[in-house]
Amino acid sequence: MLRCDGDRVVIVGGGIAGALLAKTLQNHADVVLIDPKEYFEIPWANVRAKVEPTVVERTVIPHADYLTDAKVVTASAVGVDDSVVLTSIGRTVGYDFLVIATGRTCTRPQSRSDRLEMFHRDKDRIAAASSVLIIGGGPIGVELAAEIIMDSPDKRVTLVHGGPRLLMVMSPRASAKALEWLRSKNVTVLLDQTIDIDLAGTGDGYDGQRDFTTSAGETVSADCHFVCTGRPVASGWLRGTFLGEYIDADGRLVVDEHLRVGRLKNVFAIGDITDVPEAKQGYLAQRHAMVVSRNLRLLLRSAGPEHKLHRYKASKAAITVTLGRRDAVSELPFMSLIGHIPGVVKPRDLYVSRTRRMMGIKGKNGES
Repeated sequence: MLRCDGDRVVIVGGGIAGALLAKTLQNHADVVLIDPKEYFEIPWANVRAKVEPTVVERTVIPHADYLTDAKVVTASAVGVDDSVVLTSIGRTVGYDFLVIATGRTCTRPQSRSDRLEMFHRDKDRIAAASSVLIIGGGPIGVELAAEIIMDSPDKRVTLVHGGPRLLMVMSPRASAKALEWLRSKNVTVLLDQTIDIDLAGTGDGYDGQRDFTTSAGETVSADCHFVCTGRPVASGWLRGTFLGEYIDADGRLVVDEHLRVGRLKNVFAIGDITDVPEAKQGYLAQRHAMVVSRNLRLLLRSAGPEHKLHRYKASKAAITVTLGRRDAVSELPFMSLIGHIPGVVKPRDLYVSRTRRMMGIKGKNGES
């Protein structure tokens, strides 16, 4: 068991939020990161990486590259009580402060090399296919359809979405603009239809031509398919614990204005697992991490009375969905935009360089 001496911060989950929190706290506390992977990913670059795998070398980053003064336990958390986290390898980790950052359920290989290989396989499968089926019309599905059709305009791309409109996290006007853009590029979009994911198979890839039947009875022939539907929140491991009472009907942890779980003094949550009423986007998860980092530093100095803790205010910031290398659709407070202008706002490298700078990571030649 890893024992604690008063300043142990255990972070469960090494995604974009948990990784940043561990990075910013490692020189202020005894930090332990529990994560089943040996790396974290910059998630908003994953779609681009399916058609341009060279991007992945800078977006799949070993924990060891930025955690120079923290411990990493490569395992999943399977249980927790008021002082200890139990891991899937049978190891227990004591904590003084606990941060839950497990996001959404997601199966990823443990090693970085295996993850990179997955992206290269996706590239090869898309390249070999003349037709591609995308299941799910949220931001990931729309971005993937756009990346593929802009990279290979001759491919036959079909997007099947179970809702009445694309991009339900955005306004109807933004959804309509995205639909019009996709159809102008000859992407076939089928709304209010589903495909049985169990029959389709959760493994994405090149299968040779297959016929898929939608809930409306339409047949879609495709060589390659990707499942881009929403994944459930990764809170199941908490249900039988003392934190189970703070899980809401959607599986999210109820947090207060300081991002503490149920006003517990030493347990926080950040990222998609929280019930903060805002779009679940990576850059907002990073904001969660920075607020909790400041609060924990106050508490670790024993100078953090409740009225001095930093508060997090749910964001109403713009949502931008990229449409290939140049275009994007953006939801602003009073309007929606589509085309090159919102595309310019989001850098060509999808904020990868900025994120690497935040994590203190330098390349071989000193660049971020």
